[in-house]
Amino acid sequence: MKKPVFLVLLCLAAFSCGDDDERTCRFCSSDQTPEFELCRESNGNASINGEDTGTNYEAYLDDLVEAGANCGG
Repeated sequence: MKKPVFLVLLCLAAFSCGDDDERTCRFCSSDQTPEFELCRESNGNASINGEDTGTNYEAYLDDLVEAGANCGG
């Protein structure tokens, strides 16, 4: 009886943590720059072409759009 309970708990633990490590990316461009990749890292920061900016993703994206960048989804 302990083995099925353990397996169920193990499966729940494995699937419940999956979204925390998710990295999502989009491509952006502007008149002043070539196309670049903007990602939301698992720590909530923005990265540009793989380089962590140390800045919150939402704030970074808002600033890019305000400066005239076009960031597709």
